[in-house]
Amino acid sequence: MTEISVISGQNIIALSAILFGVAWLGFWIDTTPLGKKTSGVIWVLAGTMVLSNFKLIPFSSPTYDFVGGTLVPLAIPLLLFKADLRKIFRESGPVMLTFAIASAATVVGAVLGFYLLDLGEIGPKVAGVYAGSWIGGAVNFLAVSQAVEMTSEEFSVSISASSMVSNIALVLLVAIPSIRWISRWLPSDEINEPTEQAGECAGQPEESQFKLTHISGAIALSFAICAVARWVGDVLSLPQYYILFITLLTIAVANLMPKTMNALEGDFDLGMLLMYVFFAAVGAGTNANFFASTALILFVYGLFIIVVHLVLVLLAAKLLKVDLAEAVVASGAALVGPAVTAAIATSRGWRNLVTPGIMCGIFGYVIGTFIGVSVTAMLA
Repeated sequence: MTEISVISGQNIIALSAILFGVAWLGFWIDTTPLGKKTSGVIWVLAGTMVLSNFKLIPFSSPTYDFVGGTLVPLAIPLLLFKADLRKIFRESGPVMLTFAIASAATVVGAVLGFYLLDLGEIGPKVAGVYAGSWIGGAVNFLAVSQAVEMTSEEFSVSISASSMVSNIALVLLVAIPSIRWISRWLPSDEINEPTEQAGECAGQPEESQFKLTHISGAIALSFAICAVARWVGDVLSLPQYYILFITLLTIAVANLMPKTMNALEGDFDLGMLLMYVFFAAVGAGTNANFFASTALILFVYGLFIIVVHLVLVLLAAKLLKVDLAEAVVASGAALVGPAVTAAIATSRGWRNLVTPGIMCGIFGYVIGTFIGVSVTAMLA
């Protein structure tokens, strides 16, 4: 059945204008007092969700596929060209530790919710799929669903509910640092002094200059890295680790040519732009009506997992004296994946947390499927 909307899914030019326009709105809101409290990311997501659910734009389009399949991988190198491995190994410990706690919290929420809610026969499968997905990502969702032999109907209902829950999780992750009582209860040097630290970490001026030689070179290098990463994935028969190979290659380039990468200007800002466009595409693809009519109980279950996850992560961060920003990034690496976590850290100015967040998210890809299948086997 053809999806009906004012703007067709094949109208790539118009949809691109909307995605970039909403991304611009997000950047503009970030400069206002409202943006300081809520972040423009929330408004980007909400803006395109309203447009798609009121049938002004479609829920699916080749435009969105291009954003997720091409622009997001392209953004990863742009955000990592100045990655300093020595700094990462020295300072990513708290993030990785908190990510391990976040992964355990997801499993606790999945198991506890399974026993508290009546999910029916699909329960064990959904528990495993959600556990794997909210430790790893969409790749793990698909892998676990196939391993536990979900039917197409079960898969459709499960992913429709999880999509909305993931958006809520993203909004919560972005909003948590702005909630005063949480920031007072769990102090953060990153949140208190983000601009200064971001400039120091990036090794570049706070206001970068737009230079065609720098921008075109950065884009060309990023595309080249993505091409090599895809080739490596195909040769090793591991296409699901495409982003992992991109990350590893980018870090290799960044550390082999640190002076050249540090001199590059505008690359990080361009990566930010692509991430905001990605948020706009994510919001556009969220169908609130379908989930409400077919997957309400699974939505409640997924929301329960997210709440348990966040509560346990924040409590653990308090007990272990982990920085609130590091806790949010570690939690994001589990709940919304490496690319989105990079965007969260970027939008908040936590540049030195981008790489640890991505690396934790990639590690989630590695372990997510195994944990998800194990949860299903245990509950079945």
